[in-house]
Amino acid sequence: MKLLLIGSASVHTFRYLAGIAAHVAEVHLVTSGPLPERYHAANLGRVLQVDFSLRALGTARRLAALIDELQPDMVHVHQANSVAWHARRALAGKRLPWLLTTWGSDVLLLPQQSRLMKNMVAANLAAASAVSSDSLHMAAVCRQLATIRRMDVLNFGMDALPPLPDIAAKPLQVLSCRLHKPLYRIDAIVRAWAQVEADVRFAGWSLTVAASGSETEALLQLARSLQLQRIHFTGFVTPDVLAGLYRDARLFVSVPESDATSISLLEAMGHGCLPVLSNLPANLEWVLDGVNGAIVEDVGRLGDALQAQLLRAADDTQLADAAALNRRLVADKGLQQANMARFAAIYQDLLARGTDSAR
Repeated sequence: MKLLLIGSASVHTFRYLAGIAAHVAEVHLVTSGPLPERYHAANLGRVLQVDFSLRALGTARRLAALIDELQPDMVHVHQANSVAWHARRALAGKRLPWLLTTWGSDVLLLPQQSRLMKNMVAANLAAASAVSSDSLHMAAVCRQLATIRRMDVLNFGMDALPPLPDIAAKPLQVLSCRLHKPLYRIDAIVRAWAQVEADVRFAGWSLTVAASGSETEALLQLARSLQLQRIHFTGFVTPDVLAGLYRDARLFVSVPESDATSISLLEAMGHGCLPVLSNLPANLEWVLDGVNGAIVEDVGRLGDALQAQLLRAADDTQLADAAALNRRLVADKGLQQANMARFAAIYQDLLARGTDSAR
């Protein structure tokens, strides 16, 4: 099978490329930035860089020309935003099946910006031969936006389940590793941590804030203004370093305003961290409050929630029980190798249906 992959220059696109390559004969990529060398697959063919912004009216023409040149068997488009808008126009009139994978903000947030954006996303979803999302909630939202021919719920998965962690050896550490953007509300985590530091019961605990973004400097300033002593900002870290941070953390905190199934959550669960999450439908598909993690109803009370969960995470037995359940969940439905095989099966099914699956 010859696959054409179309997606923004994101680690998620690149990880998908590296994972799916073993399941196809050839894979070609259209993206918006350079492909890091570590994601180059042995069967990678053409890599075309384009502008996916709505202003780039020539992008669809370039995509159509590449499709005519390559004659792929399958096209897989990532995100139902302007990426899919360009791809949809390029594929118009071609009897070629294509899968559209939604990521989260493209269907949960973008349609709320304006009627124009809502109509664009809906048209992208309706035009695809099949649509995939990584949560049941996102799938339901997609179906509210458009009539969809086929819907699959499937995530990209974490690379591999790490060795069983030694819970007793984990230090008293909390990890935040989402991007420093308004969506992820890292400032709420920093403010909640001030409440933790003020409580003598948690004198031995520390917070690691990994990643970076547009709000990094403001977050550093916030930590200084709160006179926090046990918070460490790492900046961007490599996957190997991040794996070590997960391994050493007893508690993982992530409270975005909107989210799909995040790979960071799967990685935290796989490494034996107790997740503390915002009350979002996708999170509820993985964590049952009080059983294998905690769901925070009001992020304004995150400090109280952290204090309660730190007491739980400090108990090796309670943490080990939650970790065992979380690792089983990840093993069942959150590993990349198995999920890439499932994506490849979707390709094969669409190809077997022939022109019936193409639009």
